Amino acid sequence: MFLTISTTGNPERPATDLGFLLHKHPERAQAFSTSHGTAHVLYPEASTERCTAALLLEVDPVALVRRGKGKGRGGAPDSALAQYVNDRPYAASSLLAVALAKVFKTALHGVCQAMPERAAAPLPLRIEVPALPARGGTGLVRALFEPLGWDTVEAEPVVLDAEFPEWGDSRYVRLVLEGELRLADALNHLYVLLPVLDDAKHYWVAPDEVDKLLRAGDGWLAGHPERRLITARYLSRRWGLAREATERLELVRLAEAEGMDVEEVDNAVDETTDTEERPVPLAERRREAILAALDAAGATRVLDLGCGQGQLVQALLKDVRYTEIVGVDVSVRALTVAARRLRLDRMGERQAARVKLAQGSLAYTDKRLTGYDAAVLSEVIEHLDLPRLPALEYAVFGSARPRTVLVTTPNVEYNVRWESLPAGHVRHGDHRFEWTREEFRSWAAEVARQYGYGVGFTPVGPDDPEVGPPTQMAVFTRDDATPTDPAPTDPVPTDETLKEVTA
Repeated sequence: MFLTISTTGNPERPATDLGFLLHKHPERAQAFSTSHGTAHVLYPEASTERCTAALLLEVDPVALVRRGKGKGRGGAPDSALAQYVNDRPYAASSLLAVALAKVFKTALHGVCQAMPERAAAPLPLRIEVPALPARGGTGLVRALFEPLGWDTVEAEPVVLDAEFPEWGDSRYVRLVLEGELRLADALNHLYVLLPVLDDAKHYWVAPDEVDKLLRAGDGWLAGHPERRLITARYLSRRWGLAREATERLELVRLAEAEGMDVEEVDNAVDETTDTEERPVPLAERRREAILAALDAAGATRVLDLGCGQGQLVQALLKDVRYTEIVGVDVSVRALTVAARRLRLDRMGERQAARVKLAQGSLAYTDKRLTGYDAAVLSEVIEHLDLPRLPALEYAVFGSARPRTVLVTTPNVEYNVRWESLPAGHVRHGDHRFEWTREEFRSWAAEVARQYGYGVGFTPVGPDDPEVGPPTQMAVFTRDDATPTDPAPTDPVPTDETLKEVTA
């Protein structure tokens, strides 16, 4: 099993700097023990103009069988003889990826104390792998490597037997990659994609493999067009792990799109503050008001958008009238807490068929959210920056277009009644704004006018004669929907001639 890494240079930047970046001296041949054989590092050429480092992995087939214990293709063969006669010593696989990570561990992380500026800069690289299993053919090889910035991706099929060309090509290719990339990026590409193309692992895939994948794929995997295939194959189609990896990658992609850190996006579960306000009865009254409005609207299929820790989903599940309940949140941690709260893993089949939790951002349209009777945004809009609010408006009212939409949000005027809340402070550290009653009504009326809804307002909690209720709720009803009477409301006129807005 063999691969080479080559670079070119000049007297100012000699190619032999590759030895510093790999932390392996060009004048020495070194050997490293692995769990399945011995890895050798040597330099077939090392000059100022050109330097090539080679990694040769000698696999012990007997050790592979003994350590495999039935796991992976090397340890779970089709026949007894195949345990000892197979392609593992010759074809690049997860064995080579593991050796790569062990031998070039520091280079994989982009660390070089002797030449930090060289480690951080792109190099002219040429990587060759003489025998690479490619389950998916040359087209898949190009689909995996070309989006990563390689100028040249050659995948030349290896014939089964040169003397019998009519037998056709084998499933192996000779891979050549050329381009200017950071050495660490190139090594991480190989670490992830070699076992992906082989579509097999020689070891048991445990939950920590998700962290390994995301660490090696940092900066490129979240935006890769084939990230789902990469995730599924790398994790040996363990769908629970693949789903976790996909959700975390989606969070990374959303964070990059918003120019934010992942921690900022994934903040629905506050580790220091309960997301339900004090006193608790207000949260209960809010849910009661939402349930009453849903009942009056005759809804049976409901979206809880920004479901957080799943309190409303749990309440909806107790009423058999709701046949389909979907909780959506951008936070993976929040959805994990919600799943634990609902005990999804212990839920009966009939009950489980009524509920689904899904990750998604309300700033983007989502075809999964169309066709529902009602959508609830309970204490959600105030968590968005105001410039992002129009995107949410279109995603919910313009794209998903449920018959009824319920929106609750704090009434900032009531904050003076909270004895524990300092003057001028919002109720939660992540609130980007809190509106007065007039501001909320003005926003709701404009959204209703723009997207063809009627809207009314319902107070939630004690309605103070001076500052109003602690929470305000808007009940939007689509103009072409059956008229409903969700609760005593103060209606706002809408343009009766306005038709549905299309993209």
